[in-house]
Amino acid sequence: MSVGIDLLEIERMEQALDRRPRLALRLFTDGERAYAQQRARPGQHLAARFCAKEAVAKALRLESWNPHDIEVVGEGSQTRVALHGPLAALGVQVDISMTHSKVTAGAVAFVR
Repeated sequence: MSVGIDLLEIERMEQALDRRPRLALRLFTDGERAYAQQRARPGQHLAARFCAKEAVAKALRLESWNPHDIEVVGEGSQTRVALHGPLAALGVQVDISMTHSKVTAGAVAFVR
């Protein structure tokens, strides 16, 4: 079992997305972007999902990876991670916990 954690200032994600609108296409799947767009503050939810991706990558000890290969699906207590591409072949189970305040987003990932 391994653990990864990540924190991010939400404003930093929002500013990056404002400066580079195509960044969202690079970092998030269609489903992740659609989920966030249904919320009052999309950047807050994208920041939490980015933290989840980073936490999973840290738990897997990945040096380089495609953000689309780690997808956060669902919401609330039903939120889970789906691994795609070469990561799907690892045969691991990933559990995540995400959170955010008005200022900060964070996530913890457990890989078994």
